[in-house]
Amino acid sequence: MKKLVVTGTILLNKAVNENVKHMVIKAPEIANLAEPGQFVHVKTLHSENFLRRPFSIADVDKNEGTITLIYRIVGKGTSEYSRLKEGEEFSILGPIGNGFKLKEGRPLLVGGGVGIAPLIYLSRLLKNQKPILLIGGKNKDEVFWEEYLKEYADKIYITTDDGSVGFKGFTIQLMPEILKENNIDAIYTCGPNIMMEGVAKLAYEHDIDCQVSLEKRMACGIGVCLGCTFEGKLTKKRRKVCTEGPVFEAKEVF
Repeated sequence: MKKLVVTGTILLNKAVNENVKHMVIKAPEIANLAEPGQFVHVKTLHSENFLRRPFSIADVDKNEGTITLIYRIVGKGTSEYSRLKEGEEFSILGPIGNGFKLKEGRPLLVGGGVGIAPLIYLSRLLKNQKPILLIGGKNKDEVFWEEYLKEYADKIYITTDDGSVGFKGFTIQLMPEILKENNIDAIYTCGPNIMMEGVAKLAYEHDIDCQVSLEKRMACGIGVCLGCTFEGKLTKKRRKVCTEGPVFEAKEVF
C-alpha cells in the first residue's frame, strides 16, 4: 500500500467536549489515497516529542483534499496537538495499513469510545447499504458521535454505562436484540478489545462475517519496531498491526 510523508495544514482544531478534539487537515495527497480503517502517523514540525502518534482517519473529503482526525487528549503528544492553531503545519506519514474490506449486504457497525472514529468514513461509503450503527460510551458526553454518523446511518442504537442516554449497559448486551430485529450480512467493529471480543463471538455464533480494527501503541508505524504485534489465532504467526492491520478478520484476532 502506497504511503507518503507530507506536510499538512491545519484548517480546524476545535473542542468536541472537555477531552476530545476535532481536527481537519489539508493534505490532498493523503486524502486521495485514504481508505476507511487506515490511519496516519503524525508529528508537529518542531515537536518536543521524538515519536509520532497514530490516529485513525475519521473522515475524508477528496474534493476538498482534507482528512479529519477526532482524538482524545491523554498524554504529552495529544496535549501538544490540542494547542495547534489554524494555519499551523503538521508532518503526516500515511495513509498506513490495511483498512476495512467493504462487503455487500446490510452492515452493522459497532464502536466504543474513540474507536468510533474510523466508522465515520466507513459509514459514508456504506450509506447506500443502509448501515446500522451501534455505539457505546460511559455517559452522554461520550456518545457525541451520533452527530457525525446520523447522515449516513439507517438506524443508530446508543448504549451508555450509566444510562444517561439510550440503553443502559454495554454494546454487546444490546447487540443480540439488534441481530434479531435486522438481517445483518457483515459486521465492522472498533473500540476496546473486550468489546470487540464480545462482538466477534456474537458474529461467530450467528455466522456473520466480522472485521475488527485494533488499537495498539506503536513507535515506528512502518513494521520495523515490532511493538504492535500479536499472535494470529488462525495463522499462528506474529501479525503487525501497523502494516498488516489495523483491520483483521475477527477469527484471526479472537
